[in-house]
Amino acid sequence: MLDDCQSILDLRARARRRLPVPVFNILDGGAESEVTLRRNTLAFDRMKLVPRCLVDVDKVDTSTRLLGQPIQWPVYCSPTGSSCLFHREGESAVARAAARAGTLYGLSTASTQSIEQVAAASDGPKIFQLYICRDRDLTRQLMERARRSGYCALCVTVDTAVVGNCDRESRDGLFTPWPQWPLRTYLAFARRPAWSLSRLGARRLTLANFADPQGRPPPGDIFRRQLDPSITWKDIREVADFWKGPLAIKGIMSPADASRAADAGATAIVVSNHGGRQLDGAAASIEVVPDIKAAVSAETEIILDSGVRRGVHVLKALAAGAKACSIGRPYLYGLSAGGEAGVTRALSILRSELELAMRLAGCPDLASIDGTLLSVD
Repeated sequence: MLDDCQSILDLRARARRRLPVPVFNILDGGAESEVTLRRNTLAFDRMKLVPRCLVDVDKVDTSTRLLGQPIQWPVYCSPTGSSCLFHREGESAVARAAARAGTLYGLSTASTQSIEQVAAASDGPKIFQLYICRDRDLTRQLMERARRSGYCALCVTVDTAVVGNCDRESRDGLFTPWPQWPLRTYLAFARRPAWSLSRLGARRLTLANFADPQGRPPPGDIFRRQLDPSITWKDIREVADFWKGPLAIKGIMSPADASRAADAGATAIVVSNHGGRQLDGAAASIEVVPDIKAAVSAETEIILDSGVRRGVHVLKALAAGAKACSIGRPYLYGLSAGGEAGVTRALSILRSELELAMRLAGCPDLASIDGTLLSVD
């Protein structure tokens, strides 16, 4: 039962028992030696809190405003690709759970359900995450579709000039044509019959936003073919001028880049190393938040992405200078463990933990969370 899951780590354990190993490795793995993957969460553990006492915390207010939208608490569901791989309800299930939890949902360009399908599945506020494609006409079409479908903000990911090297995925060979899979991959699916049976009758997974006007699925390598390593700040300015709305730039780790992003039209900076899936050896996202905060104006929203597994991590991120956090793996663990109900459970766990941490730290609202909560060594 999902009620037995008391933490995100419990949901991870349940997801691991349910998913075939190659699928779990896509969800759980990172680049190369996974140094940055581990560092993202360990960096939170190294941060020490200095709680305040004798503050009235009978009620705590977690509400805020982000990317032009009111949300009930400062965590939203980050865009992740191919969610239907983990559960057949996929992106629509996550969007519905996010709306019920009073927060934003981010849909990836590389989603397995289309912009329009997810818009119809939930009336909650949604962000569209954009990869600037080699085909600039396609890029503009994606933005136009998101605007017509009511997405309230755009999030451009800039840390994926090329796809990082994930050793776990390479060993499993899942992204090679299936007759070429190694024997161990076939056996892994055989050991998870419940998951395999759940896929019977489901549509073949494709990147739905790249389907042609007749609905024919795109080639399997379409995503890698459309990644453009030549994009520059000029392209960001062109996107900002075309979109004319709240714009987040995701994948920023350098204060200088944060400043350039703001100058190019970004209203928000998502501090992210792509969950440790791109450049192994990069700093943890939380480690660079204070310097990025100092590099931009107070009007630019700072969002921490990568490594959040506990409500107290959210508290630490806000104390370090972030306005909100985005999560990917935590809700995907929930989706894998129990579909939409699992996502709801993941979000409920994090929100309850955040409210508890705020009470124990003497913070009745988000405005009272600042750098004085953190110990300075």
